[in-house]
Amino acid sequence: MPRHARLDAEGVLHHIIVRGIERRLIFRDDVDKDRFVERMGKVFADTHTPCYAWALLSNHAHLLLKTGVPLHRVMARLLTGHAVTFNRRHRRHGQLFQNRYKSILCQEDAYLTELVCYIHLNPLRTRIATGLTGLSRYPYSGHGALMGKAAVPWQDVDHVLLHFGTTVRSARRNYLSSMESRLARGKRPDLTGGGLLRSYGSWAEVKKSSERLKGDERILGDTSFVERILSGERLSPRTAARQVTLDDLASRVAELYDISVENLLSKNRRSHIVQARSLFCFRAVRHNGFSAATVAVFLNMTPPGVGYAVERGEEIAREKGHGL
Repeated sequence: MPRHARLDAEGVLHHIIVRGIERRLIFRDDVDKDRFVERMGKVFADTHTPCYAWALLSNHAHLLLKTGVPLHRVMARLLTGHAVTFNRRHRRHGQLFQNRYKSILCQEDAYLTELVCYIHLNPLRTRIATGLTGLSRYPYSGHGALMGKAAVPWQDVDHVLLHFGTTVRSARRNYLSSMESRLARGKRPDLTGGGLLRSYGSWAEVKKSSERLKGDERILGDTSFVERILSGERLSPRTAARQVTLDDLASRVAELYDISVENLLSKNRRSHIVQARSLFCFRAVRHNGFSAATVAVFLNMTPPGVGYAVERGEEIAREKGHGL
C-alpha cells in the first residue's frame, strides 16, 4: 500500500516519533544523547522552531514541535547530522533511523497538555527514570525544565506552563498533578497516531455524533481541524493554539520579573521593567498572534513602539532562555 504524503502547515503542532532501524539503538550512551540535545538547541534556534516537549530513550525519541520553517527541513538537519556523527563515532555504516520519522499533526487546544505529559512520562514507562522526582533529574527530557530543575534555553517552557496555570507556581502544581494522574492510566496508543477513532476516543463516541465526522490517520483533531489542514488553509497562531489572553500573559511576565502587572503596564523606564514589557510584546505578537495594534492599546503604546519592543523582546528571550 502506498504511503500517504507527509502533511505540514505553518503554525501547527506536530508530535514526532523517531525510531532506530529494526528497533536498534540510536543513542548508545550519554555522549550520543548530549550531542543530540546540543544539535536540537542549535537547529531549533536557527529555524525558530518552538519545542514544547521532548524525551530521548535508547532506541527512539519523542518531540513536540510547532512548525514555522517547513518541518522536513528541520528534521533533515537534526537527523542527518546525528546519523553522521553517530556513525563516525561508533565506526559503523548504513542507515540509523527507520525510513521516515512519524509525524502527527495535532489540534493544539485539545491535545497540547495531553501530549506534553505523555511524552515526558516515557522515561518512567521505560524505567529509565524512577518516580517523578527521578524524572526531574533525568537530563534527556523536557520535564526538568518545566519543573524549574534544569535550564533548557531552546525549550518553550513559558508557552506550556500558560496552558496549566496563570502563575508559575500554580502551573507547575497543575502540571505535576496531571503527570501523576496520567501515569496511573498507563500507555496511551491514542496519542501516537491520528484518524477518526483516535481523535474521538472510541467508535461509541463517533456513532453518538449526529454530524458527519471526518478523520485522517496523519491528523489528531476534530472534523473542522482536519478539514482546514486538508484544504491547505494556513493556520495563524490564534487558530492553531489555545488562546491565551493578554491579561494571562501580563501576569506571567510580571511574575517572571518579580514586578506588579501595574508596573508592566506603566510607562516606567527602569531597565528591568522595559525588558519585561519588551518580552511581553514579543510573546504576545510572535507566539500568541495578537496584532501590534491590539497590544499597543493594551499597553497604551503606539504600534511602531510595540514593533520595536518585539525586536528587543526577541533578543531578550534568546539571551535569557525565555521560551526559545
